[in-house]
Amino acid sequence: MKWIHYTAPGAAASSYGVLEDDRVRAVNGSPFGGHDFTGAVHRLADVRIEVPLLPRTFYAAGLNYVRHIKEYAEQSGQTLAIPEKADIGYRAVNALVPHEAAVVIPSNAKQVEYEGELVVVIGQKARHLSEADALSCVLGYTIGNDVSERLWQASDRTFWRAKNCDTFKPMGPWIETDFDLEAARTTVRVNGEVKTQFRTGEMLFGIATFISAMTRHLTLYPGDVIWMGTDGKSPHLKAGDVVEVEISGLGCLRNPFVAEEA
Repeated sequence: MKWIHYTAPGAAASSYGVLEDDRVRAVNGSPFGGHDFTGAVHRLADVRIEVPLLPRTFYAAGLNYVRHIKEYAEQSGQTLAIPEKADIGYRAVNALVPHEAAVVIPSNAKQVEYEGELVVVIGQKARHLSEADALSCVLGYTIGNDVSERLWQASDRTFWRAKNCDTFKPMGPWIETDFDLEAARTTVRVNGEVKTQFRTGEMLFGIATFISAMTRHLTLYPGDVIWMGTDGKSPHLKAGDVVEVEISGLGCLRNPFVAEEA
């Protein structure tokens, strides 16, 4: 099932629906509670796609693909060890934008890059889950682009601006509840040209490992998201570029990059 968060033509507020082919079936409710179909149907082309959800907590796995670790170390001149355990970080909700929304490159940014990522959407409250039971709390999956300014990432004490500038976190276009991670491939295109491809599931630490480790110490809640990291290397992006992150079985997240207005 594909859950889509959208605004219908003339509507005063956004709502959830279920996407079937190129039609959106409107519902009362949300993926995180009870719902029923209203009978209204919209063409996908007629609605505005919103961010799939505003997460209660926005988690992010860093350095979770070996090739990305090695290429980032080479590019930055840093020595980065392969992580020995699943450590989680955080991102800022202010940075989220939906499918097709513009990513604004700050006027003082010099080295902006993409990171195409699988996003896990939590559907049930979870604490003290074993790896065997960890996926029981997952509602579904979506796509994220963890836009990063690499010079700031290397020089700042935290990632407050390198990762969290307004618009730096495109997410969408919808939540897919039926997803085969083992068969999935991530493809990132810039202006229609393939720049990065990798097997989505080829992570250092899998989804169940992260959820089990996290829920030993904290509670996951419906609407939390976990971004699972990326592989490969990005070219430096500039205003006018269009980045597409496609994960087979999920869809394609597309965003133009624009310069900050003076």
